[in-house]
Amino acid sequence: MPHTTSFTLPAIRTEVSSLWKLAWPILIGQLATVGMGAADVAMTGHTNPEELAAVSLGAAIWSIVLVTVSGIMMAINTLVAHEIGAARHDRVPHIVRQSLWKALLVGLVACLLTNMAALVFDHLMLEPAVAAKAKLFVHIISCALPPFAAYRALYGYSTSINQTKPVMVIALAALGLNILVNYLLIYGHWGMPKMGGVGCAVATTCCVWMMLLAMLAWIKIAPAYRATYPFTHWEWPQLSSIGPMLRLGLPIGVTYFAEVSAFGVISLLVARFGVIQVSAHQIALNFSSVVFMVPLTFGIALVTRVGHAVGEANLRKARFISWVGVAMSLTAAIVSATVITIFRHQIAQAYTSDPQVQALCAQLLLFAALFQLSDATQVATSCAIRGYKVTRQPMLIQLLAFWGFSLPIGYVLGLAPAGFPWSPAEPMAAAGFWIGLVTGLTVAAVLLTWYLNRLSLRRMREA
Repeated sequence: MPHTTSFTLPAIRTEVSSLWKLAWPILIGQLATVGMGAADVAMTGHTNPEELAAVSLGAAIWSIVLVTVSGIMMAINTLVAHEIGAARHDRVPHIVRQSLWKALLVGLVACLLTNMAALVFDHLMLEPAVAAKAKLFVHIISCALPPFAAYRALYGYSTSINQTKPVMVIALAALGLNILVNYLLIYGHWGMPKMGGVGCAVATTCCVWMMLLAMLAWIKIAPAYRATYPFTHWEWPQLSSIGPMLRLGLPIGVTYFAEVSAFGVISLLVARFGVIQVSAHQIALNFSSVVFMVPLTFGIALVTRVGHAVGEANLRKARFISWVGVAMSLTAAIVSATVITIFRHQIAQAYTSDPQVQALCAQLLLFAALFQLSDATQVATSCAIRGYKVTRQPMLIQLLAFWGFSLPIGYVLGLAPAGFPWSPAEPMAAAGFWIGLVTGLTVAAVLLTWYLNRLSLRRMREA
């Protein structure tokens, strides 16, 4: 229909309404999920800087693996959306079953790699107590990776058939459970052992298992899943199905890895400057990740909306949906940048009672406000591109942006290596690394915007 594919005010209003209707439960679910990490940092921050540093370092490893697994499992979003758009509902159950086998493989490999990555703490010149606690945190929380991968498979299936309410309800329940178990285990209330930051890892693992079981129960009970119900019979893994899923999902995982690993590596490099620097950096990063859930949610909804349009073979509509979604993400970014700038001191105080950490965190939050626009643009454009079932090009752009720009610039400014051209006289520590992050995100936003425009126009001409 013309009013759904032309850039007129009524058409834009209609698409904004459709995208928001799909996105808002995902947004609440995403905020609740990230809120679990925020609760971990905030609740540990009121113990002592050493506990907070251990959780921050362990969370750096955990976040890299977690987000990479999410990206690899995201292939199901595009595959199911295309089948729904093409009205081939009978193909969806097989995709879901094979995606769960893929989740088992991905989750076990991720668990192994996470435990191996914890060995890095032995080589970072950390205080022995901090290194030991960070390693234990990682060893415990790695047990959540197989169920998390399976949950993300069911999450992608549910959102791609426009069932987003379960994501919201389950995530909110998990957040409540996480805060309760944190309260019991971090501080040792109600006769429970006082585990400090390690208690966060136990709480998160329990919550992830709960989320998987709740999603399985919801799919079994809710009538909305009947037409595509995947658990009618047993099905062994099939390489012919899992292979294409991995080819589609691995570039997304690498894309996510390129960004989150840049943040994670920076967290590890900042650790050499002491607990004040690493704690302030992690708090600013944690709050930024909470705010990032808004454009990320629009991106997840874009994968479904664009995928449906491409499945319908309506390429003009797919292009229209893509740019409306990018505009919505940018609007949210302007609001979040303003809020961070005005309330940066209050945000820091909410996380920690240490005055030195508060002061440095408020400075770093200015950088976080600065990169909101580019961060929102790059995530929205990359998700719209995935809706076209294209994943390799965003991967290459993200690798270039974060490993070709963010980390090298951050390394030079943050560490000021001797004899290196353009390095400052003194290391800028965390601030130097955040300048690198702003640069990398801007490069990614520009290149991904260019590629989305080129791809959508080419597909329209081909159609």
